[in-house]
Amino acid sequence: MKRLVQKTTSQNGKLQADLTEMHKKLSTYIERGRIAESGAVNEESIVAVKPDPLKIKPLKKVDTFNGHFLAVDCSTRTLKRANNWGIYLMRASYAHVQERSVKWNYLERIYTAVGDSHARRNLLTNVRIELESQMALSLLQNQEMFLYDEHPDARRNYLLLDGAGYFGGDRKYCVSLYDECEKHGVSLLALSKNSPVLHDEKGRDFVATTSMMAPYKLWVYPALRKSNRDEHLYGDISVIKLCETSERVFRCDIMEYLTSCDIVEMLSPLTYLSEDPRCLGYPIPLYLAHEFSGPSDSMLVYYHDQVEEELKETGLLNALRREEQSCSFADELHGIKHAFQWEWWDGQF
Repeated sequence: MKRLVQKTTSQNGKLQADLTEMHKKLSTYIERGRIAESGAVNEESIVAVKPDPLKIKPLKKVDTFNGHFLAVDCSTRTLKRANNWGIYLMRASYAHVQERSVKWNYLERIYTAVGDSHARRNLLTNVRIELESQMALSLLQNQEMFLYDEHPDARRNYLLLDGAGYFGGDRKYCVSLYDECEKHGVSLLALSKNSPVLHDEKGRDFVATTSMMAPYKLWVYPALRKSNRDEHLYGDISVIKLCETSERVFRCDIMEYLTSCDIVEMLSPLTYLSEDPRCLGYPIPLYLAHEFSGPSDSMLVYYHDQVEEELKETGLLNALRREEQSCSFADELHGIKHAFQWEWWDGQF
């Protein structure tokens, strides 16, 4: 109970600091107006490859595996927003799965972004990935979470990230997370729910094209693009199918330090985690981390009221509410009272 009280106090302290930072940013905005946004962040380049069915390798169906699987995710929900600013609740969560045991927890922060919707999206993506990186790093250093044995080649510890395997710089995971996983022999994999940049030679969806020609029920198409640190890509882009009864196929970036091991042996344990019908062939730790990152509507209302109370006490509420109302007319026509009932931020790369 003492540790819980300490953690709650610590988190409340961070949230109060977030509210103080919100007041600072928005008071500056009211006094000086919106500062010009920085240049647009480069998007991931298109990967166009002609599928070769001979490169597809079968994965082994694994029925039991006594390893540690850790996944992290972060949601972004809108508390208040106008045309030139937004206030958001960021909730980073993790799920640790070992056989049938599940551990999880979360950390909530309030983030204020000033700028148009495009600039705010870039800022929020940076914050989201930073929160995920820091949460994963702290968990890697927790000996209760991962047991680093004397044989790192056994690779019984896995860290699963939601997204693409880019590290270092804007909208990318921190390099220290990659280094920590390599140091301890943790199998670091980045799985994407959607892969719009993967094309075949005719510009069609590579994942769909490959899934039609795959001769196996469970399979991996490895390294359709090799890692390239000059472009911040720290893993080989691959495609995997992990569940026999699901047609879903996913992009999986396999970190560079893992490519020298047996890819089939390393990936096959994921089949043990991907048969839950809720997941549609997606690994259950990532599914759970995603679910745990979603705050309830009652919690969102609570944080919304906390924000309004802070803005009222600092004399900013009336001016900001007028700006909020100037962009919320369509919401009100649809019966939307709070921005978080309507606006969701997509965290995909």
